[in-house]
Amino acid sequence: MPSLTILGIDPGIKNTGYGVVKVTENNQPQLFTYGHIHTNAKNSLAERLYQIYSGLEKIIKEVSPDIMVVENIFYSENVKTAIIMGHARGAILTAGMNNGCEIAEYSPREVKQSVVGNGGAAKEQVHYMVKQLLAIREDIRPDDASDALAAALCHWHKLKYNRLVE
Repeated sequence: MPSLTILGIDPGIKNTGYGVVKVTENNQPQLFTYGHIHTNAKNSLAERLYQIYSGLEKIIKEVSPDIMVVENIFYSENVKTAIIMGHARGAILTAGMNNGCEIAEYSPREVKQSVVGNGGAAKEQVHYMVKQLLAIREDIRPDDASDALAAALCHWHKLKYNRLVE
């Protein structure tokens, strides 16, 4: 398998986490970078969405990912929260498409199942497994960045599985 750069995204209006994993030619994932795009709650929704969009555009230009993996919206009883998350995902998907990224989407349950082996895993379990899979010693902060790395690893697992069944 040729090397591959996977950009994982954990959408959020306050913090959008990102994590970049490079898969080497021997099919091993390696941490490239991670972080988050933080928006100010005092700004309008439009300003915050633009900040997510422009921040992600900058990251995409810096890392030139082969694919961008975005976590889907989870079910929320709070309709307003779900709508705002939908707006954030729209800004994220637009930034990816505007920069020619192939996009894959997975539910939070699929990401947890792939990384931990349990679709109902706690954030701490996901965090622990991301650190193990990528041989990271330091704590990954914020949690949104850990979740973004988990999304990238989920896609790597999916690619490995698809090659096995072909």
